Amino acid sequence: MGSSKCLLISVLLPFFLSIFHFPNSCSSFSTQPLCNDFESVALLQFKQSLKINVNASGDPKISSWNSGERNDCCSWDGVLCDAGTGHVIGLDLSSSQLYGSFNSSSGLFHLVHLQKLNLAGNDFNYSQIPPSIRYLSNLTHLNLSLTNFSSQIPPEIFELSNLVSLDLSFNPLKLQKPGLKGLCENLTSLKHLYLDEVDISSPVPHTMANLSSLMSLGLSRCGLYGEFPTEIFKLRNLQFLSVKGNQDLRGYLPEFHSSSPLRILRLAHTSFFGKLPDSIGNLPSLYELDIIFCNFSGLIPTSIGNLTTLNNLDLSINNFFGQIPFSLANLTQLSQLDLSYNSFSPQTLSWLGKQTKLTLLNLGQTNSYGDIPASLKNLTQLTILRLNRNQLTGQIPSWLVNHTQLIELDLGVNKLHGSIPQSISRLVNLKDLSLAKNNFNGSVKFDLFLNLKNLTRLQLSGVHLSFPLTSTVNASTPKLMLLGLVACNLTEFPIFLRFQHELEAVYLSHNDIHGQIPKWIFNMGKQTLLSLDLSFNYLTGFESFNHTSLILPWASLLILDLNSNKLNGSLPIPPPSIVEYSAKSNTLTGQISPLFCNLSSIEVLDLSHNNLSGMLPHCLDNLSKFLLVLSLRNNDFHGILPTAYMEGSTLKVMDVSYNQLEGQIPRSLSNCTMLEILLLSNNQFKDIFPSWLGKLPSLKVLSLRSNGFHSSIGKPKSNFEFPKLHIIDLSYNKFTGNLPSEYFQCWNSMKVVNLTDSKVDNLLTYMVTRANPIYLIAVTIITSQDFVWFDYYSFSLELTSKGIETVYEKIQGTLIVVDLSNNRFEGEISEVIGNLKGLHLLNLSNNCLIGHIPSSLGNLTELESLDFSQNNLSGEIPQQLLHLTFLAFFNVSNNHLTGPIPQGQQFATFQSNSYLGNTGLCGKPLTKNCKSYGSSTQPLPNPKRGEGSNFPSKSNWVVIMMGYGSGLVVGFVIGNNLNIRKLERVVKNLRRRQ
Repeated sequence: MGSSKCLLISVLLPFFLSIFHFPNSCSSFSTQPLCNDFESVALLQFKQSLKINVNASGDPKISSWNSGERNDCCSWDGVLCDAGTGHVIGLDLSSSQLYGSFNSSSGLFHLVHLQKLNLAGNDFNYSQIPPSIRYLSNLTHLNLSLTNFSSQIPPEIFELSNLVSLDLSFNPLKLQKPGLKGLCENLTSLKHLYLDEVDISSPVPHTMANLSSLMSLGLSRCGLYGEFPTEIFKLRNLQFLSVKGNQDLRGYLPEFHSSSPLRILRLAHTSFFGKLPDSIGNLPSLYELDIIFCNFSGLIPTSIGNLTTLNNLDLSINNFFGQIPFSLANLTQLSQLDLSYNSFSPQTLSWLGKQTKLTLLNLGQTNSYGDIPASLKNLTQLTILRLNRNQLTGQIPSWLVNHTQLIELDLGVNKLHGSIPQSISRLVNLKDLSLAKNNFNGSVKFDLFLNLKNLTRLQLSGVHLSFPLTSTVNASTPKLMLLGLVACNLTEFPIFLRFQHELEAVYLSHNDIHGQIPKWIFNMGKQTLLSLDLSFNYLTGFESFNHTSLILPWASLLILDLNSNKLNGSLPIPPPSIVEYSAKSNTLTGQISPLFCNLSSIEVLDLSHNNLSGMLPHCLDNLSKFLLVLSLRNNDFHGILPTAYMEGSTLKVMDVSYNQLEGQIPRSLSNCTMLEILLLSNNQFKDIFPSWLGKLPSLKVLSLRSNGFHSSIGKPKSNFEFPKLHIIDLSYNKFTGNLPSEYFQCWNSMKVVNLTDSKVDNLLTYMVTRANPIYLIAVTIITSQDFVWFDYYSFSLELTSKGIETVYEKIQGTLIVVDLSNNRFEGEISEVIGNLKGLHLLNLSNNCLIGHIPSSLGNLTELESLDFSQNNLSGEIPQQLLHLTFLAFFNVSNNHLTGPIPQGQQFATFQSNSYLGNTGLCGKPLTKNCKSYGSSTQPLPNPKRGEGSNFPSKSNWVVIMMGYGSGLVVGFVIGNNLNIRKLERVVKNLRRRQ
């Protein structure tokens, strides 16, 4: 029996061994093991919960998933299984045309062994990331970028503590409760973090510097603000850092060590500031440096030439100065170089030529001069070349046409001369060409440019063009999108335009085009035209327009400029799409059509300087929801202002001056909390002082000049009224009572010398309502698929400056003015007026003021014009006024002043008419001597006695520079405590040394 058992075992053992060995043998012959049945069901359930969007780009991977193969889901497209267990550990469905909403019951969350999940590039229809994501606790890599997930990122993601890579970028998501700090404290193993365009709206926490394994950090356009922790730059593994597009994020670059592995650094469009450290040359692996549109300044360090692996360098739109370092010649691996819009010293381009791999070169506005260097011949791979806005001279070199790969060439705004070579038509790949504003000789036939078959953008402004009457137009004529022919001596509309059906922007301003606008122009870009500028011509109207309402037909038009022509008849009506419309400085008549009420997208409406009349449409206050600028200046409108300005109004500039408007200022203007400029001058308003405007947080300019405002101004209700005001003109009204001294205490912006905002001063010459430069102008920023327009709206303001009525066409943002003249103010001038240290113009003339001229006026060292004439002031002219070294106009005539006129400094430039009608005054320039007052030459007052003196009080030598007339006086003033013996000792020592 025992022997038979042994025999049976010996026979069956190989069979049983073969059974147990079968799965392993199958595994050895198969590329993947069979997946778990439960997981294949979960995958199919996930597939059924979504749709395939056949219109989306990509490969619909789940289409191949088949329930007939459910036992082998490891072979399905995009599925990765563990080689040992068969569990699904990876799922890559990126760009798989998936569409639909996600929910917590999705079969995806049953795949609890998942380690890598990539759903990027699909569309989950603005659904939320389900909290059930917490069940995928083994995830190390999660990519949900570009998936249209929305709302708050669930805190359950923070429980995925094994994550080393997280990408939620480019979704309408929020990370706020909990925020970025919570993420950094929980996901401590992260190596790659991408949250680009996620709404974070917080500072960057310092705890992020504790993520010691971090290699990649993407936080672009997240609404970050505050100070960026410099410790993050020093993370020892960090290779990629992007925080671009966070405009309120400040920071500076630290010193870098040569051990840093940093390869890509993107800080563009932030408020990073300071210098580029010399140690930036210690980054041997740096491949891309992008800091466009920041606040960096100083010299570009020569050590930047050490970055020999650099491929992309963009330092444009900053405040760099000095010379462009010659060491840039070492960067031979560069493919893109942009140094445009900085403040470099004048220089040639001698450092160019060795960067033979360049495809993009932008040196616009770099203060370069001389000929276009021949070394550019070596840059044979260039596709984009921009040398615009420089001082380049000479001719367009003949060899330039050998760069046949060029798709963009911008030589505009230079001093190039000679002729435009005919051979330029050999640049057959050109799409964008600008030769505008140079000094080219002779007349150029426009047909030359029609030979460039791929051309879409052409700017020839300032080039003298000739158009044959029979220009050949055929199927091969380029289909232009942008055409700039400003100041080209045109006398008629170029006939070829009637065949241009794809135009988006046309600029024909500052030409000599007379007569009517031809009817065929309405077919030019009828469906595509976005911007049309016909300003500064001699146009009289539209052909076949019979003075009834003309509705312009361009369906997509955003900007229309008809400014400064001779248009007559009724006001043309733009399409509802319009964003900016200017018809100012014409002879248009009639009323504003009610059809203007349909312009629901309009941001700038300028109808000033015409002969328009009637009452203003009540719908204008409804337009304030989007309207930034409303200018109806110098027309003949009457009646009242529209009265129902809504909350949330975006209105920033309102100019209705020089009309016949009457009544009160509508109190609903207090809803326009973004209002910066309010000009109501030269109307017939009858009201008391609108103190309620003091609550507007951004109001900078207020002019109520020449109206019927009356009564006492009174006192402010708080200490925070009119906080940003720096121009106020209440002249030629009927105000009574004392001067508003309590308001002087509130006008904090007038207490600051050289009031400016620092952002982009070098890019925009004039100031804004949307950006922060130095002149008062409204800015409209309009984008399309191919273009970005920055449209600057300047306004004019009439002020009494230096005794003369002066129209300021462009108002400097630093100009600070108080004009309370020609009213019935009484009482004394308070000493507190000396706190307004930023004042440039002060006019209190033609009132009933009494008392002394306050000595505190000596603190107003920026003052250029001071007018106290036609009052009842008494006492002496304070000697402290000698400190006003910028004072160019001074008038105290027709008062009751006595005593000596201050002598020296600016007072030596004033004529006797500055003092007429003051019989008690003496001294130059009057003929009356000051015998009774002692010497007519008075010393400057002791600084210990007068507040605000700028003179030294310590025993040392001080160099003082002061403007005197048009010259500059440099003097050495000895400290007032230095006694005569010390001075004698100094002189003796000097003699011994000599």
